[in-house]
Amino acid sequence: MNGSDYSPSRCSIELPDSDAAVALCGNGQETLHRLHSLTGAKLVMRGLQLEIVGRPSQLERAAALIELLRPRWQEGEEISAVDLQAAMNALDTGRKNDHADLVNQVLARSQHGSLLRPRTLRQKSYVEAMQKNDLTFALGPAGTGKTFLATVLAVRMLTERKVQRLVLTRPAIEAGERLGFLPGDLQQKVDPYLRPLYDALHTLLGTEKTTTLLERGIIEVAPLAYMRGRTLEEAFVILDEAQNTTSAQMRMVLTRLGERSRMVITGDITQVDLLPGQSSGLVEASALLKQVEGVAVCHLTSADVVRHPLVQKVIEAYAKKDNR
Repeated sequence: MNGSDYSPSRCSIELPDSDAAVALCGNGQETLHRLHSLTGAKLVMRGLQLEIVGRPSQLERAAALIELLRPRWQEGEEISAVDLQAAMNALDTGRKNDHADLVNQVLARSQHGSLLRPRTLRQKSYVEAMQKNDLTFALGPAGTGKTFLATVLAVRMLTERKVQRLVLTRPAIEAGERLGFLPGDLQQKVDPYLRPLYDALHTLLGTEKTTTLLERGIIEVAPLAYMRGRTLEEAFVILDEAQNTTSAQMRMVLTRLGERSRMVITGDITQVDLLPGQSSGLVEASALLKQVEGVAVCHLTSADVVRHPLVQKVIEAYAKKDNR
């Protein structure tokens, strides 16, 4: 190895303003520490100047990562561990240009002003699949954005009048046959099982607008059992937690799709809560229909988890246990 690789070098990057500096540093300089762990380079922020010290190969890698993430921190967007890892994977696999396109794929803005976009290349492919196909399956662990990204795209298509209504549904498998014994009216009985869908809507639309659209029937959130016998036309339909559908339930919901409608089916096949002996309708349907034109099957992994960094480690630990 060339001895010059061991001689320390340095370079600096000028930042446009303090917001960019704060976004790039992260809370307690967490992002700079992560960059150091990933590249071996030492990074120090001095005012609006970021100094990078290390071997030439380390400098090159650190600078390339920072440059790839520039559109985010330059606009004051905090850089998460997921963002760093996604950028690193893009560099390592020669997909730098694909990663750069992530920044341009803004789907919406949250009620708090945050730009909502896919965070990883697999999430990007998932969004593109939903845009191109009338039926999309998304399989992956918790926290990979399956349901949230589908809801973001659904709200966007509703706003653009590409669909007339949203239908969000999931099986209330945890309740079994006990819904009749729960207190309250029907909506109060099923609401706890549909709460994740409401949470996504509130993030996008706010509580007041979500309530208004629900009251007008433009958005419907209901348990899967209430889809039977219906034809869902000009609708964006999201079936969440589909790993807990039986084969018969999955066939039922797939045949509800009407004219000018789109359907996204999400689930985690490692978390099936069906009774022993019952097979998952999601596993069956995604395998059966993957070669059908107009159908896309997307697979997300622990690398696409956008929740707390520990969630990715938890998923990987359980995956190792299951594979023993």
